[in-house]
Amino acid sequence: MKPVAIFRFARTEGPGYFATYLSGRGIRWQVVPVDEGAEVPDDPRAFSGVALMGGPMSVNDDLPWIAPVLSLIRAAAGVDVPVIGHCLGGQVLAKAMDGVVTRNPVKEIGWGRVELLDVAEAGRWFGDGLKSFDAFHWHGETFSVPPGAVRLAASPHCVNQAFALGPHLGMQCHVEMTPDLVRVWCRDWEKEVARLAERVPSVQTPAEMTERVDDRTRALNAIADRVYDCWVERLRNW
Repeated sequence: MKPVAIFRFARTEGPGYFATYLSGRGIRWQVVPVDEGAEVPDDPRAFSGVALMGGPMSVNDDLPWIAPVLSLIRAAAGVDVPVIGHCLGGQVLAKAMDGVVTRNPVKEIGWGRVELLDVAEAGRWFGDGLKSFDAFHWHGETFSVPPGAVRLAASPHCVNQAFALGPHLGMQCHVEMTPDLVRVWCRDWEKEVARLAERVPSVQTPAEMTERVDDRTRALNAIADRVYDCWVERLRNW
């Protein structure tokens, strides 16, 4: 089987637990470091699947890699190569599939509950019987659910937390977190959202985000296992 392509848009927002999951199951993967100027491939048939990670930019920004990535996703959909998007990656997937990305009513940063909707697709992706889970969030924008997709989840601060479109999954929340990733991201908290944390309940402090971080990420990784299990079943075996 060909490798899974993992698109990295920011150096500190690598694949995290997603890479651990793939390696643990003997699935080959390779990072496409867009943040370092890597060329975006134009043929999805070079990969068994495409994963899109997070980043601080907007899919609406005028950046040279956005159009080629959108084109690659559309091409992947055309040949049934599954795509999975995390946060910014979910927004990129949504836009490629004719959704829109806009400012969320509030920044959502830190641990927060995600509620799964009572639809069959939510059970298929996240596991039957699961009603909600604690996810990690770090975003100021949000996606609309693309035409033909099914909304799977919501949170008190963001109405669209996940959608499925055939073999493709877009998530606004992060399920790929590790303790190290949480701690690294907290280094940007002071310059990005410190003032917001004083008055916006959707923004946590680094102390709140790192409290019981090992236990929290362990529980989140169990949720990620369910999601990724469902996604890798759809990998294209060229």
